[in-house]
Amino acid sequence: MRLTTSTAILTLFAAPAFAEPPQVVTDIPTTGSLVQQVMGDLGEVRVLIGEGADPHHFQLRPSDARGLQSADLLVWIGPELTPWLERTVENFGDGEAIALLNVPGTHVQEFGAEHGDHDHAHEHGEEHADGHDHGHGNHAEDEHAEDEHGHDHDHAGEEHGEHEAHEGHDEHEGHEGHDHDGIDPHAWLDPANAQLWLSSIAEALAARDPDNAETYAANAEAAIREIEALEQEITARLEPVQAQSFVVFHDAYGYFTNHFGLQPGISVSLGDASSPSAARLKDVSSRIAESGAKCAFPEYGHDPALIDSATEGSNVRIGGELDPAGRGLEAGTALYGNLLQNMGNTIADCLTETE
Repeated sequence: MRLTTSTAILTLFAAPAFAEPPQVVTDIPTTGSLVQQVMGDLGEVRVLIGEGADPHHFQLRPSDARGLQSADLLVWIGPELTPWLERTVENFGDGEAIALLNVPGTHVQEFGAEHGDHDHAHEHGEEHADGHDHGHGNHAEDEHAEDEHGHDHDHAGEEHGEHEAHEGHDEHEGHEGHDHDGIDPHAWLDPANAQLWLSSIAEALAARDPDNAETYAANAEAAIREIEALEQEITARLEPVQAQSFVVFHDAYGYFTNHFGLQPGISVSLGDASSPSAARLKDVSSRIAESGAKCAFPEYGHDPALIDSATEGSNVRIGGELDPAGRGLEAGTALYGNLLQNMGNTIADCLTETE
């Protein structure tokens, strides 16, 4: 599958050396964690969407807009996660913006990708010759005003037919179109992507701050090695439970389950901004019974009663809370590793205990 977006991808251009390290802004704490690991003590990354905030419904504040306009570099996942940020990127002034989903070599997949489906990996460089998101002007303040008057901050896309096409209509009546369709933006849950991104972030920083290029490269390499070690640890923990089925709140875990060889999670809700209908819950209950699912996992920021409703009458064990975006974790360099480790341990703990 070939991915195209309206946002140009990363291409590194020569830039004059800065008197001090670049000012960097990121979209979510997960992205901020990766960038901070590369910057180390040379600078502090500014994260737009702080701990506990929902990236789909965030409203850009005036202070955020000013911070963006003074930034040298914006690192974000892409409009697939935060479409409300796309216009700001298009009018970013003299700064550079990197959409991580568009970094060449990134493995991307669609929502609902089946177990072991890695054919969605996309070499973006074949389609985007010029590479980086680069805008001119100063319209971030205008975007903020528009957000306050009703911008829809959900994922791009209208309907995601995860298994049966009719489910999208049942589930989303009365909600602001948050059906999952097209590219799944939760690509950070594949640690191979994070390792690739660390190198690209180091190159982008070095291009704007050549005096510290060696430090950025060394920091990125150290972070990559840490992820490799963590990846091996998580793989060992999850290997005994790879054949077991389990239930999750919504369709956000495909990159993680594919990478670590797990069965796809049975999603109670198709989107994280919608409540499943009675028909959807009935269908999920049937799938739970057919699959022999062992565990169900609530999700940070969402009502655990929906998991209880979907598993009522079954022998499914309710496991610990999953946090795919790291919204409940302390921001900083350790956030990304903690996110992966917590997810692996939570899944393994519950599935192992039910054996």
